[in-house]
Amino acid sequence: MQRCLFNLLRLPSSIRTQYASKFLKNTRSFTATVTLRAAGAPKPVSDLERRIQAIPIERFRNFCIVAHVDHGKSTLSDRLLELTGTIEPGGNKQVLDKLDVERERGITVKAQTCSMIYNYQGEDYLLHLVDTPGHVDFRAEVSRSYASCGGALLLVDASQGVQAQTVANFYLAFSQGLTLVPVINKVDLPSADSPRALEQMHAAFELDPEKACLVSAKTGLNVESILPNVIKQIPAPVGDHKKPLRLLLVDSWYDNYKGVILLVRIFDGQIKAGDHIVSFATGNKYFVGEVGIMYPSQTRQSVLRAGQVGYIYFNPGMKKSQEALSGDTYTTVGSENLVEPYPGFEEPKSMVFVAAFPVDQSDHTHLEDSINQIILNDRSVTLQKESSEALGAGWRMGFLGTLHCSVFEDRLRQEHGASIIITPPTVPFKVIWNDGREEIIQNPALFPDTEITHQRVAELQEPYVSATITLPEEYLGKVIELCEGNRGLQKELNFFTATQVILKYDLPLAQLVDDFFGKLKGATKGYASLDYEDAGFRRSSIMKMQLLVNKEPVDAVARIVHASQVDRLGKQWVTKFKEHVDRQMFEIVIQAAVGRRIVARETIKPFRKDVLQKLHAADVSRRRKLLERQKVGRKKLKAVGNITIDHTAFQKFLAR
Repeated sequence: MQRCLFNLLRLPSSIRTQYASKFLKNTRSFTATVTLRAAGAPKPVSDLERRIQAIPIERFRNFCIVAHVDHGKSTLSDRLLELTGTIEPGGNKQVLDKLDVERERGITVKAQTCSMIYNYQGEDYLLHLVDTPGHVDFRAEVSRSYASCGGALLLVDASQGVQAQTVANFYLAFSQGLTLVPVINKVDLPSADSPRALEQMHAAFELDPEKACLVSAKTGLNVESILPNVIKQIPAPVGDHKKPLRLLLVDSWYDNYKGVILLVRIFDGQIKAGDHIVSFATGNKYFVGEVGIMYPSQTRQSVLRAGQVGYIYFNPGMKKSQEALSGDTYTTVGSENLVEPYPGFEEPKSMVFVAAFPVDQSDHTHLEDSINQIILNDRSVTLQKESSEALGAGWRMGFLGTLHCSVFEDRLRQEHGASIIITPPTVPFKVIWNDGREEIIQNPALFPDTEITHQRVAELQEPYVSATITLPEEYLGKVIELCEGNRGLQKELNFFTATQVILKYDLPLAQLVDDFFGKLKGATKGYASLDYEDAGFRRSSIMKMQLLVNKEPVDAVARIVHASQVDRLGKQWVTKFKEHVDRQMFEIVIQAAVGRRIVARETIKPFRKDVLQKLHAADVSRRRKLLERQKVGRKKLKAVGNITIDHTAFQKFLAR
């Protein structure tokens, strides 16, 4: 700066005057701009925002897509976004599947949202679409999505027809009072049978076949008929933008720069940057930093009105995602007594638990950071610290189901490069003690031993689920055999059509998480579909089985098993573990035990040096002396030595 002024002073006076006048002019215009902005001059409004502000609430439509997994929800979402001009045709596929694991597996894990503007009969309509997951493990995402919608497209694959999760999601949507628009997808496939799918929808859900849209989301065939049906059949949201603010928190995710971002549905009033709002659930107060809509990425708006779904974040930002409780109601500070909080929906309970350990304990901190980052965007995962003598420090994590667990593990490996050992999934068990006290036990290592069970426990219970299986009639025998073999109790058997069967069984959840779905798909060549819901705890003959290595229990491997499976699983355990353990300098005894009863045993013989190698004479006493000395040395070694079992042995043993 000083050098610039010095150079300016060295210039001739005429040129110096010219520069000075220019400098003053620029300074004045800059000052004027700053003054105008400080005085709250309105920012330029985009064409998109101008169009949205001109649309009354009567022309809003909030809807989601309800379907069984892999019936084409994400592809149909793409076509609708292209049809309304929200995205360019032919570009990035599965726009709303933003996670790598979603694209890789071809499934939707997180419910994603997008706003669209559709011109129908010369008038603009603001449509809000939610692409929901189809798999039963992510039903919490589905129920959250329904709370923000007035209707749903019920999507059915023309070749597969109505499936188990179509039925489950229909009843979930019906119970929320959503208007359903039937859509038959994949009508272009050679195996498509649209009349059969329409007949099934009419028989199962009493939906009028004449109102159905027959489309192919992949080719775009007849997709343009869907949105007029959405406008005609799905009601507009109810709300008044002049009333005090009342908004529902639908979902949230974490951003490194902005903190927690909330996806909200405005029921009454309006919200803009600078508003001071308060949470009914936590009582915390925040200043709104920005509001906007998903179009399909975050697009800033100056205001969100009643009936709209959009995002907000705060300034200063919300730091902990635990503060963002799904189903919470927010209003402006001072209006708490004027607004009735919206009845929140219940957070899902974890039903499958695994223990996770780093392969190398030096990676513990990195892995903990990685797990915490993913949990910021998935609050249905529960986490607590755990330690194991064999595997070191780790965590016990709870998930909604085995697919949820598998997706979480994939995200850890792909997004964070984690090297991790995960134990087989277990389920929570209930212990009722003699004094009437009830305790839910999630960690098998903490389950009472057989001796304690006989003395102090009144009853042991395990969780059951009501499973609904839809399958072709030709595989019925195999599926019944599979369910009976997994301790199932048959409740219902209905012929849905001449060839389709709906089978209902009560199954122990522990059997379901033990790759039951994989076995079902194998038995039916992939044609069966499965849906289940919680059926509570029931009395059961269960016990803790442990793996012992030289009479020392390996705590991380303990499992709760049914009495009928103890002998079979015990034999499997010791055989499999023996394959992965290296021979040592002394004998290794591997046992499976229930309390003091040894169920199965395998022995790994020690390395043995040939001490008679250099003995040339046939002297029996000399030979005996050398062997006795070797035996004494071996006893000493056993007294002071420890068995070291490599991490890779546990990794291979715990791998499926």
